[in-house]
Amino acid sequence: MIRIISLVPSITELLFALGLGPQVVGRTGFCIHPPKGVADIPKVGGTKDLRLTRIQALAPTHVIVNVDENRLEDVAALRQLGAEVVVTHPCSPQDNLTLLQQMVDCFGQAQPQVRIEAGRLAQRLEAELAACKAQAWTPRRVLYLIWRDPWMTVARDTYIARMLAEVGWSTWPPVDGGEHGAARYPTLTGQEPWLQEVEEVLLSSEPYRFDATHIDAAQALCPHARVRLIDGELVSWYGPRAADGLACLRAMAES
Repeated sequence: MIRIISLVPSITELLFALGLGPQVVGRTGFCIHPPKGVADIPKVGGTKDLRLTRIQALAPTHVIVNVDENRLEDVAALRQLGAEVVVTHPCSPQDNLTLLQQMVDCFGQAQPQVRIEAGRLAQRLEAELAACKAQAWTPRRVLYLIWRDPWMTVARDTYIARMLAEVGWSTWPPVDGGEHGAARYPTLTGQEPWLQEVEEVLLSSEPYRFDATHIDAAQALCPHARVRLIDGELVSWYGPRAADGLACLRAMAES
């Protein structure tokens, strides 16, 4: 019998979308979607603060982790528990297609509905990717803010930045952060000269919950930019939100 512990919030939501909700026996405190589905599933800590004894007691057959969200030392400890550790690492919206196939490979034989639902999600995502490529987008310089005090943004090789690139938006600063680590999320002093040239500022709803009260401060940071709020889950969560995220970005880029 399949018993899955998901340590990745977006993957937890994906498992339910694939019909694997009944097989999920553990989650992190950040795995909040779908709300009704996860309500009775035991928590095993946070993405970086795991309760290994609790995980062991739940006797999982599979534990799903992510390169960005989970620590290497925790993955090593999980492997000692005997469960199969499934490592995920989408770095672009297209990588969701690989992620879907990975779930099919892991669970599709025992749960045939997984292949069907994965096919539906893949078809919708491919349609959104095609819609993005079909349009000639106006290039724009974008500052995507995920934190304040200090201000923090995203490097260009992050999943978020590559989502934005699908509609012609280039994140600033123009740096790569590598596969993992703090460099993927640069901090700003607020004195960088290029801030004057930013055309769009997007205030994410996560991990910092930006709202309308922060718009003036962001406007002062980039005085020539349009400042807007954005649902961070649509832009940063993998799986079933990827297609909705691209549709949201297309609408914003067209407005």
